[in-house]
Amino acid sequence: MTDTVTLVPLPPDSPELNPVERVWLYLRERFLSHRVLDGYDAIATACCQAWSALTPERLRSLTHQPWVQRVTT
Repeated sequence: MTDTVTLVPLPPDSPELNPVERVWLYLRERFLSHRVLDGYDAIATACCQAWSALTPERLRSLTHQPWVQRVTT
């Protein structure tokens, strides 16, 4: 580890601190909920279709957090 990198553990149950949680919530709500899927292949296909439906703009809007921009610049 270098002196320029500091790891800060996220507190449990804090999805607002992990932007990818909003992506999974969006995918579950819009594409993956209230469905019965017949086996692993159907699940994998549904997940791939849901992920492919994400546009760069939607992904950006879901993961944009002002604090992320402040820490990465």
